[in-house]
Parts: sequence; C-alpha cells; structure tokens
Amino acid sequence: MGGYGELREEAFRANMEIKARSLAIYTWGNVSAFDPVRAVFAIKPSGVVYEELSPDRMVVVDLEYRVVEGELKPSSDMKTHAILYRSFGAAGVRGITHTHSTYATSWAQARLDIPLFGTTHADHLAVPVPCTEYLDEKAVRGDYEENTGKLIVDTFKARGLAPMEVGMVLVGGHGPFAWGGSAAASVYNATVLEEVARMAAITVSLGNSDRMLPPWIVRKHWERKHGTSAYYGQERT
Repeated sequence: MGGYGELREEAFRANMEIKARSLAIYTWGNVSAFDPVRAVFAIKPSGVVYEELSPDRMVVVDLEYRVVEGELKPSSDMKTHAILYRSFGAAGVRGITHTHSTYATSWAQARLDIPLFGTTHADHLAVPVPCTEYLDEKAVRGDYEENTGKLIVDTFKARGLAPMEVGMVLVGGHGPFAWGGSAAASVYNATVLEEVARMAAITVSLGNSDRMLPPWIVRKHWERKHGTSAYYGQERT
C-alpha cells in the first residue's frame, strides 16, 4: 500500500462502519482520514460498493485535489472533503463522513435545522444541527463539490460555530456531513446525527414541536461530557 498504509487502513475501516451502522446503501456514502503533517487524506473510491472495498483500494489525495497514491478515482465528494480539511483541519478535524442516511437527509431536503428538543441531542452539541441554504445556480454550474465545501464553511462562519463543537451539518437539499478527530469519530458523529434526526422527526410528528429543551438543561448535558468540568465516563490514566 505504499507509504500511506496506515492512513488507507483507517479510511477503509471507517468506510466499512458506514455499512455496519446502516448509514448508506449501495455506494451512497464515503469517509476520509486526514494526515495533517503530510497534508493528504485517504478516501473511498468513487462508485465502489462496500463489499468490494479493501485498504489498498482507498485513494490518497492532497489538498490540491491531486491523487498521490491509488489506482482508482477518488470519491466524487473529494473536493468537499478537501475544502473542509483546509478550513477545519487546524481546529483538529481528522476525519469526514458523508452519507445519505434517511432521517438526516429528510431534514436537509426540508431545508430545516434539526431543533434541540432533548438531552440526547444536547449530549453531543449545544445548538440545533445547522442546515445550509441551497447552493445557488452559479455555484452548481461551477465546481459543485468544491462549492459545497465552501457553503458549509461559510455557514459555520456566518453562525459563529466551532467545527469541533458542532461536528455535523446538513447541506440544504442534499444531505449530511459529519467530522471529528479521526475517521472513526466522524462516523460516530454521523451515526449520532442520524439518530438525533430520527428522534426529532418523531417529536415533530407528536406535536408540541415549538418546545425546545430549556437552556439550563442543554448546558448541563453539554458540560457534563465536554470541557474542563466534564465528568461523564471513566478516568483515563
């Protein structure tokens, strides 16, 4: 696997987790793993079903969209991943997952943020899951995948969101992207996003969907898992 064997292995394992977590069917998802020192990332090849993936079929690409190792074409979403690494890599983003999971994609198609209804959501982020606007016609006719990445970055800047505190987004009319400190963490966040989206859709169907979780409960659930006062989980030695 050349000089990027560990990176390709990481990307492969994370892509297989998409299938294991039922986040995509056929070829409807991809994960990448980023090496900030070498400024490259390994990503799923375009149009290859999960059953045919292997570490040596992952494609290594640099941030200028050049393939540096691999025999196959990289995912068609490769430029979106590259833009996100360029903009969010300094914050600690090391893996990105894109799927078309059912409930998260449904909120994206409705062009709606996912409201913060309950503590499950607040355990993972203290704000609604953001949804971008639609890409305009000029952006779509231009470099669609690159402009998708720029739209996500611009949305985070406009809303004052920190990428390592809000590790997920919906692209209006399209679907979810999630990221984290590793490729595996990005799939974890994508899985959380799908479950939060499902719970929120059911909550809306039951009525009273104008009742957001009170901010003091949001703060408690966020802070017990994140930051200097966090106490959830076991002590690490």
